[in-house]
Amino acid sequence: MADQSIPEARTPRTPRKGKTPLNGKTALDGETELDGETELDDGVSEGSAKGALKEGVSRRRLLGTAGATGLVLGAAGGAVGYAARPAEATPLTSLGADQVMFHGKHQPGILQGLQARGHVIAFDLAAGAGRKEAAALLRRWSQTARRLMAGEGAQQDDTDVARDAGPSSLTITFGFGYGFFARTGLEKQRPVALDPLPDFSSDQLDKARSNGDLWVQIGANDALVAFHALRAIQKDAGQAAKVRWQMNGFNRSPGATAHPMTARNLMGQMDGTRNPKPTEADFDERIFVPESGSKDPAWMANGSYAVVRRIRMLLDDWEQLSVKEQEDVIGRRKSDGAPLSGGTETTEMDLEKTDKAGNLVVPINAHARITRPDQNGGAAMLRRPFSYHDGIDADGLPDAGLLFICWQADPLRGFVTVQRKLDRGDALSKYVRHEASGLFAVPGGAAEGEYVGQRLLEG
Repeated sequence: MADQSIPEARTPRTPRKGKTPLNGKTALDGETELDGETELDDGVSEGSAKGALKEGVSRRRLLGTAGATGLVLGAAGGAVGYAARPAEATPLTSLGADQVMFHGKHQPGILQGLQARGHVIAFDLAAGAGRKEAAALLRRWSQTARRLMAGEGAQQDDTDVARDAGPSSLTITFGFGYGFFARTGLEKQRPVALDPLPDFSSDQLDKARSNGDLWVQIGANDALVAFHALRAIQKDAGQAAKVRWQMNGFNRSPGATAHPMTARNLMGQMDGTRNPKPTEADFDERIFVPESGSKDPAWMANGSYAVVRRIRMLLDDWEQLSVKEQEDVIGRRKSDGAPLSGGTETTEMDLEKTDKAGNLVVPINAHARITRPDQNGGAAMLRRPFSYHDGIDADGLPDAGLLFICWQADPLRGFVTVQRKLDRGDALSKYVRHEASGLFAVPGGAAEGEYVGQRLLEG
């Protein structure tokens, strides 16, 4: 379960219409940008927050971007009747100002770095809805996505949830499930690569939370911006489609670490060291459907296939292991992600190295060994997950884990190849459970004036 942030194109934007950026800027001084993450060099004191107020920043806006404090106490020590309020601190305007473009060669939400908050939601077309209704829905969704990703409100009935925020790197991505094509009379346009995934021995899938006619992925670096988009997409569905399932996820916020680094999952492991990078010569070939010479239909050009899995982590069992035992399961050091064979996180793993007793340093069933592309015929996936936590179950165990999302040009060569290998003896399998699954065809990005899926629905 590895993923690595992919640097995104970052274009500073002013906040929504009618809002003035602090000090006339869209980013804070002393800010550095590395690998798609923003780091703030210095903390902000209460005094600097008061200074910001003197410079004309409204209290309402300032308080709306800060962390929480406790109640204020009166002279006698009792709590004064003030509600707990955010602490006064200079807002992280850089997070709000960052924008991802809706139109482009590929849909947003694939190449961008990990986002702090995410929602994935699947819909089924309503009874009687067909190709005409689906086209109208994708047109509405595309218009809403373009507006929200630019930091604007929804065109109709905006909820004002994100009124005071900028784009916050919002991305909205759309895909089609296997059943969509029969419902719309487009069976001849259904890609062979979209055939249902095979059964795996580790699966314990809930069919009600799997698959779907339409799939939407939402990500942002602000929770309210992400929720605002989720509500807008749901409302836009109207009578054309109904929600089949919906899941929520999160990642570490940009700037939370002293320097940019590979993310960690809920097991505490670095997760993404060997993710493919756009700088690699064969990246596009492995991740995106080519414009020509492909077995896929023409409407999938520059698109990709998303495999979505809800993988529950059995954290109580995992946390009973010693750090050494956890490292043997993964094949990497927990502290810095370096392979057990030595070096740093990016050092090539030595699969043949043995200890003094002649035992392999990286166990034969270690997760990192089994998932290596060179151990799977070059199979690779661009993995861009979210962690999730859905509370405590009836047995007192955390319902938490990974919303695994991976991208590839061919899921049979990518996800299926690797998962079959894992099925045959991955040490990590004992500590995870696959509870939901979906496969979706995600077309290329919409050109200016187009909506996502237009070449399929109007071709």
